[in-house]
Amino acid sequence: MPYESAFFDRIIDRRGTNCQKWDGMAERCGVSAEDGIAMWVADMDFRPPASVPAALQRMIDHGVFGYAAGDAGMREAVARWMEARHGWHIDPGHVFSTDGLVNAVALCLDIWSKPGDGVVVFSPVYHAFGRVVRASGRELVECPLAHDGDRYVMDFGRYDAQMTGRERILLLCSPHNPGGRVWSRAELESVAEFAHRHDLLIVSDEIHHDLVLPGSPRHTPTALLEGVEDRLVTLTAPTKTFNLAGAHIGQVTIADARLRAAFAERLASLGLSPGAIPPVIAEAAYSDEGAEWLSGLLRYLDANRALFDEAVAAIPGLASMPLEATYLAWVDFAGTGMAAAEFTARVEKEARIGVNRGTTFGTGGETFLRFNLATPRARVEEAAERLRAAFADLQ
Repeated sequence: MPYESAFFDRIIDRRGTNCQKWDGMAERCGVSAEDGIAMWVADMDFRPPASVPAALQRMIDHGVFGYAAGDAGMREAVARWMEARHGWHIDPGHVFSTDGLVNAVALCLDIWSKPGDGVVVFSPVYHAFGRVVRASGRELVECPLAHDGDRYVMDFGRYDAQMTGRERILLLCSPHNPGGRVWSRAELESVAEFAHRHDLLIVSDEIHHDLVLPGSPRHTPTALLEGVEDRLVTLTAPTKTFNLAGAHIGQVTIADARLRAAFAERLASLGLSPGAIPPVIAEAAYSDEGAEWLSGLLRYLDANRALFDEAVAAIPGLASMPLEATYLAWVDFAGTGMAAAEFTARVEKEARIGVNRGTTFGTGGETFLRFNLATPRARVEEAAERLRAAFADLQ
């Protein structure tokens, strides 16, 4: 099997390739790519399944890049993948292509809300949600996640009291980024009940659904719940799963005919249609080769998680939230008693690690930093050593 540890251990130098994660780290994090470790932007430092470059090479060898006849092959591949991996039967005709999932979120806001309307999120949550909501003139309604021991849970009694009647959309992140939770079916049913009570459209971002680590609970697609079809739009993509983020491939699945017609109408009004290259990439990824690659990846990520968690646990005052899905460690520095500026400076200036600051994820993220573990293990080991040194006075 080619996708064992040695495949993911390979160091690929991404510097000087117009790479946001590495070439943009100095500007965003103040960490030089020359001696820094990029653990912020949520893409991986691994090559994708061999089926993807092979498909692109066939296009290059053919040499003509004209209009494509559509994306039917990709939509059928998506349907096969969802059935096999998640037990979710979908009609390929219910799947739309978008320019990534942030674009999909923006389209949903544009179609099903108007400026001034409230858009609900469970915070802290993926920072692009807030950015797009505010840019569209909608009101971001943060419903803070509660803690059950060391993991996030939802508090619907509190959330019900927050609703004003102006809310129109609930943006759900499932599995959760940055907390790494795989929401249980019971929790998702509570989400659906909450949406019914307040007449909210659920836009469920499930981009991390394939990245559930070994031993973790199984991801439940929101679409498998009863009674949600008429208020559900599901967002998925191969980009997080297979490290294809730069291709900006998104899929929007809508089972309800009324909602589907509204989405199709807006795509047509904006002149949006899939290009020739993204569907080829997606179809190549959603394959047997992709499944084999993903199996190796998940084992590798789980070992990186264990290594990193052990290092964090050895530093007094630091705590990693248990990671069930994604490759993003959410580390709480509250126990150090330090202000955010101090512990962030120790990580970025002393340890020279580029990270995502917890405040960008909204309410509840103030004492946290997010670390991307999807990088060769040697880098994770080096990052662990640097963290130990930066916080040596606490040990």
